[in-house]
Amino acid sequence: MAATPSTMARLGSQMPDFSLADPAGVMHHRDDLVGDKGTLIMFICNHCPFVVLVREELARLGGWCLDQGVGVVAINANDVERYPADAPDKMALEKEQAGYPFEYLFDATQEVARAFGAACTPDFFLYDAEGKLVYRGQLDDARPGNGKAVTGADLLQAISALVAGEGICEDQNPSIGCNIKWKPGNEPK
Repeated sequence: MAATPSTMARLGSQMPDFSLADPAGVMHHRDDLVGDKGTLIMFICNHCPFVVLVREELARLGGWCLDQGVGVVAINANDVERYPADAPDKMALEKEQAGYPFEYLFDATQEVARAFGAACTPDFFLYDAEGKLVYRGQLDDARPGNGKAVTGADLLQAISALVAGEGICEDQNPSIGCNIKWKPGNEPK
């Protein structure tokens, strides 16, 4: 299992605009998904062992965020022709089984993942109420096989500071996960 780090996009950058479909084909626009206090965008998939390890924490944290006025959206950008376990019908099943209380959308063209600079699953992007990037880093330091507990500590600390109107530490550790499964010829340069 190869570990790919997140790209660590520039803090303060503006949240890209997007419209994506959920597994049932219903379109969702970014502006309908943002929260009053901020928005968490997560790039995940169904089969990645890094995501599988943290899926329960993603469901718990997602519900807490929504209760706090922080919008939450998960996006799957993997090439489903080569990775059929990530196809939209499987996404609907994963959303149900994992108990995700947030939208889980499919980026069929991979344009949204490229616009965000997403590199791995999971990859996290936290924006403030004005749509400015304030955190892009790891959930915590748990990884498959390293024996560390999944706590969500790093991301939770950033979200808690955002909700409280406090500054967020800019010393952030990159997320680590499986690389996004780019369609042939669609890999970022």
